[in-house]
Amino acid sequence: MGELRNCPRCGDFFNYTGIREVCPKCAAEEEKMYEKVYRFLRKRENRAATVDRIVEATGVEKELLYKWVKKNRLQPALFPNLGYPCDNCGRLTTKGKLCDKCANELKSDLKKFEAGQEFRKNVEENSKATYLAERRDR
Repeated sequence: MGELRNCPRCGDFFNYTGIREVCPKCAAEEEKMYEKVYRFLRKRENRAATVDRIVEATGVEKELLYKWVKKNRLQPALFPNLGYPCDNCGRLTTKGKLCDKCANELKSDLKKFEAGQEFRKNVEENSKATYLAERRDR
């Protein structure tokens, strides 16, 4: 059994089953818009269109384009200027939640953090192994 939810687009109640985030009426509208965008992009001269150009030509919301790219309905391999915003900086990316620059920065920071932890661990181990011998002056 599904869960009763409000449609985020129109506010109507619908039975959410985990497949669509919107009601059937809005889903049908989204599908019509998708077909319009796909027909636009299939033309050779429009394949390299940017998100802004697609929005201007078709009237579809940016968020819908981003959603379709995330769900691989519009593939950046076929349409190179498509993507969705990076969760960190907002630059367009085609995979994951972060763009390549932010992902590389995060990896670099993690490596620095791990190196710092390793250094602290080594210092602690070396300080435990140190002992002082008593000197007896005769």
